[in-house]
Amino acid sequence: MIALRLYSRPGCHLCEDMKAVVERVARTGDVRATVEEIDISTSRELEARYGLEIPVLEADGRKIAKYRITESELRKALEARAGGSSAASG
Repeated sequence: MIALRLYSRPGCHLCEDMKAVVERVARTGDVRATVEEIDISTSRELEARYGLEIPVLEADGRKIAKYRITESELRKALEARAGGSSAASG
């Protein structure tokens, strides 16, 4: 299971767009994923880190997208993470 984390804030149209893509892919994709949405406006630290560079999407703690991602791009990223976690490195 891949843990997705979406950093966003209320009133951000790009955040809403990315959230819709993430939810569709998480619901219908072959790779199982959990989705956690983090409102950066509730934390000074997160506001300082992300500011206007939202939305940011992380998969298992690694940034995979900023501003926009298509369903196809997200599926590819999730498949790569799922395959990469069991593949030998070298």
